[in-house]
Amino acid sequence: MEDFDPAYIQPIEHRPILLIHEAEGIPIIDLSSITNNHLSNENDHSNNNNLTSLITEIGNACEKWGFFQVINHGVPLEKLEEIELIGRKFFALSKEEKRKVGRDEHNPMGYYDSEHTKNVRDWKQVFDFTARDPSIIPVYPGDLQPKELINRWPQSLPEFREVTREYAREVEKLGFKLLELIALSLGLAADRLNGYFKDHASFMRLNYYPACPAPELVLGVTRHKDAGALTILAEDDVGGLQVRRKSDGEWVSVRPNPGAFTINVGDIIQVWSNDRYESVEHRVMVNSEKERLSIPFFFYPAHYIMIKPLEEIVDDQNPPKYREYNWGVFFATKRKSNFKKLNVENLQISHFKII
Repeated sequence: MEDFDPAYIQPIEHRPILLIHEAEGIPIIDLSSITNNHLSNENDHSNNNNLTSLITEIGNACEKWGFFQVINHGVPLEKLEEIELIGRKFFALSKEEKRKVGRDEHNPMGYYDSEHTKNVRDWKQVFDFTARDPSIIPVYPGDLQPKELINRWPQSLPEFREVTREYAREVEKLGFKLLELIALSLGLAADRLNGYFKDHASFMRLNYYPACPAPELVLGVTRHKDAGALTILAEDDVGGLQVRRKSDGEWVSVRPNPGAFTINVGDIIQVWSNDRYESVEHRVMVNSEKERLSIPFFFYPAHYIMIKPLEEIVDDQNPPKYREYNWGVFFATKRKSNFKKLNVENLQISHFKII
């Protein structure tokens, strides 16, 4: 990638549009009816047929798939193109230059790769940064005082910080709209979940998957579920994301849709909904001929939030299925296990399941 050419990126509007129907893959949902509105500011949704239909689509997608794509989402296409361009510029830097902003045991933000972390399972390079800079989150499970994380920015790309932060602001707006639609689909007030994200600890990741000479031996990302509330994924047109379909357990490929975001429900939504919506396993396959860039936004609540099934969801017929847990401690524990590659079972919401 040392001979990176910015002309490599084909403008989004010029890429072929792939229409994917639910019978073939995950649903595509058009958000144009709510793009300019915050649902929590509207007093009555009952007479809005378009909104009612949209809420039903969101609920069905969350329940049947745990994944869906959104189009006409309100994030400017130029912001998608800018973040893709700056991401490719960053990964085109020398290894020495990238490791100047490498993450470490004390600050999980920054650059790392499989060689750096001694992780041979995943074939990729990564750059992480918090959506809010600085951001407050426990770094270790035993921290009495959460730490203030400061992002690391590459000095050789002075435009990197502003491009990524502008993009994060736009995707954050989309995150709140999706959160409101999911709340409505559960029969809750539109703003029911918003308060958990007042001091949200969300972060973004730039994933670069080089072309792999032996794709049958490794994965871009091994199979996993996302621990947060929502993941909002932008990606180039190479593809590689696979989802374990709930209906039969088969792995199905998610074809990229230019200008669209792929959304998946995380563990927190599963707990809040008391298993009505499920966080679904997914993985990334590598390509023997093409490199791939993807940009997930991990929408996380504030570090101090306690996670448990919502009181409006549970009753005598549907009792709580999870014990309460602290999100910040949960995240810090998972992060430490991932960083250290500890020979222990990684913390999962199943550890809080009420049998």
